[in-house]
Amino acid sequence: MTSTHDADGDLAVRTAGLTKRFRSGQVAVDGLDLAVPRGAVYGFLGPNGSGKTTTIRMLLGLAHPTAGRAWLLGSPMPDAAARVLPRVGALVEGPAFHPYLSGRANLARLDAGDATADPRTSRRRADAALDRVGLSAAATKPYRQYSLGMKQRLGLAAALLQPRDLLVLDEPTNGLDPQGTREVRHLVRELADGGATVLVSSHLLAEIEQVCTHVGIMSRGRLLLQGERAALTEREAARLAVTTRAGQADAAAEVLRGLGLADVARDGRALPGGAGTARLTAALGPTPPEKVSAALVHAGVDLVGLEVDRPSLEQVFVELTGEGFDVAR
Repeated sequence: MTSTHDADGDLAVRTAGLTKRFRSGQVAVDGLDLAVPRGAVYGFLGPNGSGKTTTIRMLLGLAHPTAGRAWLLGSPMPDAAARVLPRVGALVEGPAFHPYLSGRANLARLDAGDATADPRTSRRRADAALDRVGLSAAATKPYRQYSLGMKQRLGLAAALLQPRDLLVLDEPTNGLDPQGTREVRHLVRELADGGATVLVSSHLLAEIEQVCTHVGIMSRGRLLLQGERAALTEREAARLAVTTRAGQADAAAEVLRGLGLADVARDGRALPGGAGTARLTAALGPTPPEKVSAALVHAGVDLVGLEVDRPSLEQVFVELTGEGFDVAR
């Protein structure tokens, strides 16, 4: 368990044994111990139905845990909600807005309900938030005419009305097209560069993997693993693939073994280069890829191609569970 000192100083979000059991007996969250460092982009990842949204609702005081405790920005929740939540921006489960008000008017209503907001700068901050999420052109359009992606963008704008120490974004790319998804990735990086901690919940692991510095992976209510993203993907060894002339496959294999690479094998699959080429694979280990290519060239091996396959977070998840991320549970 993380110490109290860590909760107060180094962690923006911490939970200890956080559990949610419904009356039906279903355990949605089972003994969760989250540790989100301050300043991190924490990818809270898992298939739909794995317990991510329930966890977020408990963190924000929207649902009461059956057991366990939670802290945001060093303060216990929900006891310190009145003091902590003004420092937290959140997008949870597709926000609800007034359908006949414009996007700008909806933000103005939300802003008016924030006791910490200066009403004299409300319009300026609403316009700035709309601009950050690409909704300036639709600022005066009624919310009921917004597409799903535009509604999601307005929810992000609501979370950005004030400077926040912590942003909690639940499925922020839901309903967005590829361009919108890229813009959200850019926004998350921008927020982190500005000093905020960002917790991003998503079932789209490949998308969030591109921006997160830390990761927690959920499955069926349990946290399978968490930590720095780079360290988690290094759990599985990187593989090297070398493509050369068919007649030089044995010489290439000898070079790879001479460098200490393990599990050298010939890949029997058909290659784009046709029958005249051969592909060898090996466990890369600590050897730099550039050292491999230099050694092959020095040995007179024609190097047609060299690739390094580093495991993704999804591969790590599949290795742990035997299941993919596209199946709702």
